[in-house]
Amino acid sequence: MKRIAVLMLTVTVFALTFQVTSAELPPGENVSAVKLFEVPRYCEGVVFDHQGNGYISWGDTITQFSTDGTHRDWAKTGAPNGHKVLADGTHLVCDASHHAVLHLDASGKILGTASKECGGKPLRGPNDLSLDPRGGFYFTDPGGSSDKNPIGTVHYVDAGGMTHLIDQGLAFPNGIVLRPDGKTLLVAESKKNRVLEYDVTGQGKVGKRRVFAELPQKDPAAGQIDNQPDGMCLDAAGNLYVAHYGMKQVQVLDPAGKLIRRYPGGNVTTSNVAFGGKNWETLYITGGLGKEAGGGGLFRIDLGVKGLVILPPQPEK
Repeated sequence: MKRIAVLMLTVTVFALTFQVTSAELPPGENVSAVKLFEVPRYCEGVVFDHQGNGYISWGDTITQFSTDGTHRDWAKTGAPNGHKVLADGTHLVCDASHHAVLHLDASGKILGTASKECGGKPLRGPNDLSLDPRGGFYFTDPGGSSDKNPIGTVHYVDAGGMTHLIDQGLAFPNGIVLRPDGKTLLVAESKKNRVLEYDVTGQGKVGKRRVFAELPQKDPAAGQIDNQPDGMCLDAAGNLYVAHYGMKQVQVLDPAGKLIRRYPGGNVTTSNVAFGGKNWETLYITGGLGKEAGGGGLFRIDLGVKGLVILPPQPEK
């Protein structure tokens, strides 16, 4: 499939101007996760488009949903995962079966690949991505990596469609978030149960990695089966929400990396998080419902906290 240049010239991340302090976050013990619907497989990749439609990835399928839980199959790509929507209404989807970041139109048709190689080497299995307000995007590729085989990589795709390597040697790099000022990149390193931080020194260029936060360890007595950070998102105050796989929780870290809240994920293998709904005040959470491979579910928590809107504004007609 011919590589296409990503249409990112009009991409500007719209950061909400609401000011929210960590003291305004609801206490974790007062919050419950409400299930919207189930899908046949473990799910992840939750995102929202300009019309308020949500999307989740499971198995070979991307399902589109409304905030009332109504849902339908939208596309079948192979092995979809991380997902973002561009200013022109097209979609970027990480897909391990294609070993690529795919570019889809607004109806779910595959238009081509936004990235499939770096420096002449094919990608292994892109996982998640974050848009750059200056054009382009970042993504993780953990394919084949583990704590004993740390070959995971982080990449940047510029506005012309060229893929650059920005870090390597990671033990399953997973969720990835660029802060709205474009100066700091956060990456979940799943097999080390931590979140890494990079100073962005230029487009596609970062400084030396450092540890932003070490996350809580599992408590088997509480039914927690693992402790791997997965997908992540930000609220308007800069707090980081981390889907904590196997912990049945979403961890909330303040801008300095301090753990300030622990919310129920609804899922056992909590996989991804995104703000959506009315005024972007609802946290949506994906994952697997059980300990083993099986069904997945989408949950929501009505936090009343302003999420950071990551949708680029649509160009004026």
